[in-house]
Amino acid sequence: MAGLKQLLLVTLVLCAHQLISGYSFKNCIAEPYSRGTLFNCIRRKETNISAIIEDLPPSVVNLTITINPLRHIPSYSFVHLPNIQHLRIDHNHLRNISQSAFQYLHQLKSLNLSFNYISELSPDAFKDLHNLTFLSLTNNKLKQLPEKIFFSLINLNTLLIRQNLLTNFSGIAKSVSNLTNLKILNLCFNHLTSLRHSNVSLPKSLTKLYVCRNNLSTLGCEPSFLSFIKFLDLSYNSQLLATAFQGVDLRQIIYLRLRSTSVKVVEFLKVSNISASHVDFSGTGLNNESLLVDLCKLLKTRVKWIKNFNLGSNRIRNLTKLSLQNCPKIKGALDLSLNELKRISCLNFLNSHRDIKSFDAEHNHLTYLPTCKTRSVVYFQNLEELSYRYNRILSVNSYAFYHTPNIKQLKLNINTIAFLHRKALKGLKRLETLRLDNNLLTDLFNDTFEDNINLHILNLRNNRISVIFNGTFLKLSNLTTLDLGGNKITHFEHSGLDGLKSLSKFYLDGNNLKQIDPSLFRAFQQTLTALDLQSNQIAFFNEKTTCSPFVNLRKLSDLKLDGQRPHGLTVIPPNFFKGLHSLKSLYLTNNNIVLLPPNAFDDLTGLHFLTLDNCCVGAVNLQPGVFKNLRNVTKLIVENMGIQNFSKEVFGNLTKLHILQLNRNVMQQIQVNALESLPNLHYLDIRGIPLSCTCKNNLLQNWTLNNTNVQVVFLYTLSCEHDKKIKFYNFDTKVCYIDLGEYLFFCTAAVVFLFTVTPLLYVKLYWKMKYSYYVFCAWFREQWRKLREEEENCKYDAFISYNSSDEQWIMDQLVPNLEGNGSSFKLCLHHRDFELGRYIVDNIVSAVYSSRKTICVVSRNFLQSEWCSLEIQLASYRLFDEHRDVLVLVFLEPISERQLSSYHRMRKVMLKKTYLQWPGLDCTDPALAQDLFWNQLRRAMRTGSKLKTEENQQSEGCVTTESEETEHFETSDENYYLLP
Repeated sequence: MAGLKQLLLVTLVLCAHQLISGYSFKNCIAEPYSRGTLFNCIRRKETNISAIIEDLPPSVVNLTITINPLRHIPSYSFVHLPNIQHLRIDHNHLRNISQSAFQYLHQLKSLNLSFNYISELSPDAFKDLHNLTFLSLTNNKLKQLPEKIFFSLINLNTLLIRQNLLTNFSGIAKSVSNLTNLKILNLCFNHLTSLRHSNVSLPKSLTKLYVCRNNLSTLGCEPSFLSFIKFLDLSYNSQLLATAFQGVDLRQIIYLRLRSTSVKVVEFLKVSNISASHVDFSGTGLNNESLLVDLCKLLKTRVKWIKNFNLGSNRIRNLTKLSLQNCPKIKGALDLSLNELKRISCLNFLNSHRDIKSFDAEHNHLTYLPTCKTRSVVYFQNLEELSYRYNRILSVNSYAFYHTPNIKQLKLNINTIAFLHRKALKGLKRLETLRLDNNLLTDLFNDTFEDNINLHILNLRNNRISVIFNGTFLKLSNLTTLDLGGNKITHFEHSGLDGLKSLSKFYLDGNNLKQIDPSLFRAFQQTLTALDLQSNQIAFFNEKTTCSPFVNLRKLSDLKLDGQRPHGLTVIPPNFFKGLHSLKSLYLTNNNIVLLPPNAFDDLTGLHFLTLDNCCVGAVNLQPGVFKNLRNVTKLIVENMGIQNFSKEVFGNLTKLHILQLNRNVMQQIQVNALESLPNLHYLDIRGIPLSCTCKNNLLQNWTLNNTNVQVVFLYTLSCEHDKKIKFYNFDTKVCYIDLGEYLFFCTAAVVFLFTVTPLLYVKLYWKMKYSYYVFCAWFREQWRKLREEEENCKYDAFISYNSSDEQWIMDQLVPNLEGNGSSFKLCLHHRDFELGRYIVDNIVSAVYSSRKTICVVSRNFLQSEWCSLEIQLASYRLFDEHRDVLVLVFLEPISERQLSSYHRMRKVMLKKTYLQWPGLDCTDPALAQDLFWNQLRRAMRTGSKLKTEENQQSEGCVTTESEETEHFETSDENYYLLP
């Protein structure tokens, strides 16, 4: 029943994955050319493994889940991925694994759980992995292994349990005893003290056993326990003695490593039955000549010749002619690396070992190689490889290798050679590989390589060469690879590269070249396939160039121009790449290009790979047609270029493009028709682009969710530009699909219906509509009455707007006549009623709106005041816009029409309303005129504020108005004159 449920679960998961639309994954990336079989889920922030792999298809064969904060693998985590064959879950934070975590992974062949924090494993953790051949548990916290943990891994070939906390070798032996196909077992970096195994044998299929860096002091095993082991590493067990091997059968061992133990090799060979030629003597304390002589004498009694004699890391300081004289003949390699040798006199200590094929003296203290031409004996007739790597050689004198004319490989790299004599390499006519990289060489002479006519590979990288002189490589007609990178080369003399007729790969990166001379390549223009010019000082500042420097390199397939110092190429001339029809790969990253002409790549018809990431300055508008001839490009990298436009006109001709990396550009919109014009596109990376979540991109959203051929990298984590919380794949696009024609139809239908129905309603319902009109009028009058009642509740009867120069008239005339003499009006004055500490504008607005009337006392000074202008504007606003009769104009002095012409609002008020003017001394009877003035002003203040109509009134005597007659109106309450 349980099995049926599990089968049902598998079926449901598989069906769910078949329903997934689109081609993108939340936390994983499918390798572009893997056809959905290889996935990498790296550096994600998910702590749940199901969240990482839940949307992967069942076709996954190779899966890597690494550098994630995972702590636990629950049961049936991979049930929907039954076809996995290789699974990596290393460098995470795993602490425990459920019993059924790898259930149903019947096809799994390789499982890597290294570099986690696993301290305990369930006995059934790997029970379903019958086809597993490789298992790594390296660098965890395991202290012991369950007895039957590997019981079902019948095909396991390699088991790595190094760097754990294991102490019991017997428990390990029991856990692997039934693994009949196990060949490699690595137990290094644990806490084992012996190989005692309690009557349990290791599988006889085991051939390689690594027990290095433990705490072994004795083997403690039966004589035949290691009888089938061929490779045994016991190095770095500092307490292990030679007596531990007494009685142990080592006849089958073909390689035994005893580096950094307490084993004395001479004593070991006396008590052991191992073949002496199969022992690695490096790091065994052979640090003086007497020990070497004793070892050689003992070896000579055991064997006639030795294939490989490893004496590295023994702190040997000196070797004489007698040091190795008693050794059996060395026919393979002699390793003297990591010693303290200071001088080797013409290698005379090897005069009895002429069949040696490899000599390694790396990482010593060699400072001098003497001249050997005067010697009459010719050494090393069959020597094929001679290496002095990692030494401190200061000079190589003439004929230094006079006695080794047959060597094919000479390695002097990573030393301190500052001078190479003209004749240093004289006689090495069979030399094929020469490494002089990582030294201090400054000069090469025209006869330095004179005899090296068969040289194929020459490595001079990371020296201090500044000039290549004429004829330096003249004799190297068979040279195929020349590496001059990392030097200080500023130029080549005219025939500096002559003679290199077969050169195929030329590395000049990291030098100080400022220009490219086409004539330099004339010797090998028919053979050169790879040219590395990155990190030089090549730059162009305009589009004018005489000709392309690469025009004759017809077979060049790989060209690197990245990162020119200090400011990049700057400009790519129009014909710069002319003639490169065979070029397959072009690198132009980090070049600060400000101009990319539309015909820059026209001749690169065979190009397959182009990288322009971080190549340009600021925002870039790629010109239409810039990629028009790149129809064979399969991978294009344009990251961080500042591209503003992604259109069909620019990218539409890349018909064979498979991989497009657009991330970290600045375009806000990607045209779908441009993507649809790329029929072979399978991988699209648009991370870091500020896509706008608007209708401009609604087609792009639809395309990313529904296409089944193009993988959009991490689509479900892409955010909108304006709000990072909104994801691009699900922003609301409903508004983008509104049908404007439908809306116009309904609006038009509503208007037609209105004009059709209205006449019918007028004919049929005329009296009802008229009755409703009178009802509305009655309601409106009631609202008007209520409004007037509200006016009675105003705080002031009038707000007085005046200039401070007229304040004496206000206090002597206006205030006594309106607030005194039985008038009992309440006035609002600036100096008396404004609230202290409040903004002036706020006080003015409050005064105007809390008063029934606003009396503006107009004079020439009033017209010049900004505050007075504001006050009259507020009052006129209430008059014209709110239709409230609140404004009263009082002129203290005659003001001409010309002076009032610029005050438009006041002129408008004077044309619509009657105003009062203070009678002057020229009046016949000033006292009578002033009484009339105050009576008219009091009458104006008693009127309501709701404007009924317009009126022009003319005062008698000295009260001047704009009109010649006064119109009289009657209201429902009283008869009154409308005065401001």
